[in-house]
Amino acid sequence: MRCFGGANKIEYITMNESFLSRCLRYAIYAIAFVPLIIFSQYVSPFHFGKVVIFRSIVQIMIPLYALLVWRDRSYLPKGHPILWAFLAFAAAFSLTTATSVAFLQSFWGTLERMGGLFTFWHYVAYLVMLVSVVRTRNDWDILLNLFVGVGFLSAMYGVLQKTDLSFIMGGGGRARIFGTIGNTALFAGYQILVAFLALTMSFMSRTTKNWRIWYRGAAALMLGAVISTAVRGSLIGIVLGGISWALLWSVLNRSKLAKKLLLGGLTSVIVFVFLGLALRPTSLVQNSPYLRRVTDFSSSTFTVQTRFWAWSAGLKGWSESPKTMLVGWGPENFNIPFSKHFNPKFFNGPGSETFFDRAHNMFMEVLVTMGLVGLLSYLSMFAMLFIALAHMMKRGGDERVLGIGFTAMTIAYVVHNSFIFDTSANFITFFTLLGYVIHVAWRSVDAAPLKIARRVSWSAPQIFVAGLLAIVTALFVYGTNVRPSFANYASTRAIVASWDGDWVGAVNKYREAIEYDVPGRYEYRHRFAQYLLELGSTTDISKIPDFEKVSLRVAEDVKKNIQENPLDYLPYLYLSRVYSTLGSTSSKSPYNDMALEQSMKALDISPTFVRTYYEIAQVYLNKADYLSAYQWFKKAVDLQPEVGVSYWYLGSVRLAMAGKGNDPVILKDAAKLMTMAVNKGYAMSEEDAQRLLDTHLRLNDMANAAQVLELMVKNFPANLEYMRLLADTYANLGRVQDAITAARKVIELANGDQAVIDAATQFIISLGGRP
Repeated sequence: MRCFGGANKIEYITMNESFLSRCLRYAIYAIAFVPLIIFSQYVSPFHFGKVVIFRSIVQIMIPLYALLVWRDRSYLPKGHPILWAFLAFAAAFSLTTATSVAFLQSFWGTLERMGGLFTFWHYVAYLVMLVSVVRTRNDWDILLNLFVGVGFLSAMYGVLQKTDLSFIMGGGGRARIFGTIGNTALFAGYQILVAFLALTMSFMSRTTKNWRIWYRGAAALMLGAVISTAVRGSLIGIVLGGISWALLWSVLNRSKLAKKLLLGGLTSVIVFVFLGLALRPTSLVQNSPYLRRVTDFSSSTFTVQTRFWAWSAGLKGWSESPKTMLVGWGPENFNIPFSKHFNPKFFNGPGSETFFDRAHNMFMEVLVTMGLVGLLSYLSMFAMLFIALAHMMKRGGDERVLGIGFTAMTIAYVVHNSFIFDTSANFITFFTLLGYVIHVAWRSVDAAPLKIARRVSWSAPQIFVAGLLAIVTALFVYGTNVRPSFANYASTRAIVASWDGDWVGAVNKYREAIEYDVPGRYEYRHRFAQYLLELGSTTDISKIPDFEKVSLRVAEDVKKNIQENPLDYLPYLYLSRVYSTLGSTSSKSPYNDMALEQSMKALDISPTFVRTYYEIAQVYLNKADYLSAYQWFKKAVDLQPEVGVSYWYLGSVRLAMAGKGNDPVILKDAAKLMTMAVNKGYAMSEEDAQRLLDTHLRLNDMANAAQVLELMVKNFPANLEYMRLLADTYANLGRVQDAITAARKVIELANGDQAVIDAATQFIISLGGRP
């Protein structure tokens, strides 16, 4: 069988390949399907299932591989710079986990993405076994074709998300698709890798016409899927990758067509940017969310600004000490320096994205969490990859095709990763492609044929060890993957029970999830606390059975999160909120002081986190200490003066300070602050609007009362009383014609209510108008 590297290099495929090596190879083929896995009934449905299935397969493979090497040492991998760089990064990952400020989080990762050291060493084991077991061109062809097919299916799933098909998770006419990956940016990165792989294979000399059509059709769909995500970093990556491909092809192959494509591509980019700038103000662009997004080249866009603020916070954290500069804060711990150096501009009201657990830049992520040790080893992987691809481009033939295609792919991937991070599907795909480059380099350098393995009988020690490994592996898979799956599923049953109003069922299922005591417990404890807080904010807690007892148990759970993550402000804040909810029933409740203690600890960790100031102020409201509450809300305003809700809180407290009295100074101040809140974008509820209206009426400020009523009529048209009050207010202001117009509107909307019609008619007549 002809080797990839050239006609004069021959590989011999053994006819009696061992059972172990076949099992391992088929397991690797199975891993190619992992990007399609979705656990729809679990927390983090697009990531959790992929990781536990991948880890389970790898954990089963490891003892099989150990036995294979024991029986045939030719399956040990040889050295290669890419492999050594990859192992160096794994070593840096291990070292920085050992020195982490939150070891458990660095080791296990978060429930959402499960990216800790434990999972990463599964990628290491996967790559080592991949390059050792997938040894022939035919084996690699099968594997790479599986990856292309899976990428195509993921893209098709994304296309179906634009429909209303009920069985498509994330469907419903979605504008920006995310396929089977669950996030538009992560999906775009995955599709970039597989699309460039397909394009590269389409240019191989051994590729037949039909296969070439398939590869290019699949690549077109996948690149179209990336374009559909409207992820600007990924689009830039595709453009730069495509330009790099055309440039390398034109120079190395002296191709006139490639040169024309290069010039055409550069021209298209310039024209697109020019048209984007010229047409952006037009309705053509503004009426299209997609065009509005992809033509936004401004660095002042809020989402772009948040990236800069997050990176700035990360860099400040990284530069804090020699230790953080050298080994960082620990993998998966970006949230800690981010919180410590939180930029208040992140907060623009309720619902703001104020928690960044990743830097949204893989290189910044590695620098901040693993320091220079991690970043240099991470960069070395790309350096060794580019060097290996450069050597391939020098050789010509299919190796040059591979070198050009994978160089372009890597450039696109690096650009993409400058605006996002990696997760399981991306890692599996990228490390598989690294393995392919290593394989090609090995087979090109070593012209000797692969030796035919001879059959060797199993010895008694080998049989005993194999049985022991089977038992240990089964227990390990159960403990690290099956039990976490049970806990995850229990948590979603708790969520479903909470939606159904089943208090007892929700509590029992949350307790079950927590008591599995598996990785993910940090999130389960917080989710349980969040459920209590949401319920306590909408329901009279005195009517909820055993609410105080359950809350105190949850408080103990959250304390465990504090013990495991002492530099994380969130557990302190959750604990404060639990105590604050319990203390809301009485100004003398000791829970209020307990809440205040925890809020202050959260503030020490993240002194610029605006929501903490709200929490402290709320505790003082519980204690009926309005002056202190006002002072803390004022600090929140000073931190971020552009947030309307802060002014509303401040005005509400000022109003509470007035009590039932009509002190004009306090009332005017309250009205002014609440009006500022509205002017800064605060969306008043109907109850809020009534409160502001009442304040103006208490001040006998009819002009401002009329303005509030105009908003109320506009925002709450179903309430006819607001229109009637507006007519009265206009009349009191001497705006007779406006009052008559409003009264006629009352008649129009009275829906046949004769009493309302008669009253409005008399009102109009009294003003000298005609009904």
